Amino acid sequence: MLGIMELRIFTEPQQGASYDQLLAVARCAEDAGYGAFFRSDHYLKMGDVSGDPGPTDAWTTLAGLARDTSRIRLGTLMTAATFRLPGPLAITVAQVDQMSGGRVELGIGTGWYADEHSAYGIPFPALGERFDRLEEQLAVITGLWDTPAGERFRYDGRYYPIVDSPALPKPVQQPHPPILLGGMGPKRTPRLAARYADEFNLPFASVPDTVAQFDRVRAACTEIGRDPAQMIWSNALVLCCGRDDAEVARRAAAIGREPDELRANGVAGTPAEVLDTIGRYAEAGSQRIYFQVLDLSDLAHLELVASEVMAKL
Repeated sequence: MLGIMELRIFTEPQQGASYDQLLAVARCAEDAGYGAFFRSDHYLKMGDVSGDPGPTDAWTTLAGLARDTSRIRLGTLMTAATFRLPGPLAITVAQVDQMSGGRVELGIGTGWYADEHSAYGIPFPALGERFDRLEEQLAVITGLWDTPAGERFRYDGRYYPIVDSPALPKPVQQPHPPILLGGMGPKRTPRLAARYADEFNLPFASVPDTVAQFDRVRAACTEIGRDPAQMIWSNALVLCCGRDDAEVARRAAAIGREPDELRANGVAGTPAEVLDTIGRYAEAGSQRIYFQVLDLSDLAHLELVASEVMAKL
């Protein structure tokens, strides 16, 4: 089961990171053989510290990385639908896909962090409306990308009506870049994923919760006649690996966490422990793990996991 597991790197730059720091992590991940470099899409730090040097924009970052890396795939966990109109987002992602030679993936969600919206003047509707808007965004983005060249696209949406669009530019990847949806929502999330997602991702979920939500999404796929095997299944989990307990403790302290808590809620411990945890998620059906790396200055962390964990998968 472990043989099909792909490892990816996932960063949270709103906690404080410059583009150059992110580039160093992305290049390290590329050189070490990770499948992708993903980043969050947030404009405000979680917690009570300043978050210097301040936020970086997710798609501006990925555009830079598209030119400054050569092989690794690039994406978002997750772009907030509240941040961008679907037409301009479709253009942006298609352009970054072109800039990268077809290496981009779009993770998108409703948006959830109210404080960042009020901090930067972004409207934040109630959850039901955010889901309605996300559903329309997915219809518009995929509709624009999938419209044959030379034809026009229209969409009679409540929030995002589209009239006589040339539906340009086109992404390199066909039919379009992979779309990731995720989360623990019991009803609308599985239905949207069954219809639109190429990959379903669960952030920071236990193995039992992973099994339960994957089952809901599989059932939603079956309900609309989609083979669940067409979906890629993944988890995002915080990473804290060390060669011994002392190194694990040092890395946990660097991100303000406790080793035992990380072992319970993330992927933590020695390489053997990390492999064991990955194995449990593989048994739950996961095919990819996004390692949330919180200390972006610790490139040796990525290299250790590549040599002692990834090499054994």
